[in-house]
Amino acid sequence: MKKIGILNQPISSVIAGLGHTDALCIADAGLPIPPETQRIDLALTQGIPSFLDTLRAVLVEMQVERATIASEMLDASPALHAAIVDMLGNVPIDTVSHAEFKQRTAGARAVIRTGEFTPYANVLLYAGVVF
Repeated sequence: MKKIGILNQPISSVIAGLGHTDALCIADAGLPIPPETQRIDLALTQGIPSFLDTLRAVLVEMQVERATIASEMLDASPALHAAIVDMLGNVPIDTVSHAEFKQRTAGARAVIRTGEFTPYANVLLYAGVVF
């Protein structure tokens, strides 16, 4: 049994299998997930688990080179945007329209669905390298 880090087997497996520039999406409860994209559904009830708790756990294990969010987040959920910027530190964050963001999820290795109900609480994380 793993004793530290992410205990969820599908998430741990996806992160371990990421190569440079592969994408992993962390999503709110309402983001449509393309049928061809692996869905890791953590949603239990409204707010559980939260988007930020899930992002925090993933960032402990994943080397992130850059991230993408929907531009609509800036106006609809500014506190969430500020928290993401704080958590990602110096990682560059690109913005695209929500429509474009949804299209890009099809290229992600997996989408982790949370119980988050905050509008536009979605992020694409692109794997970096540790060397």
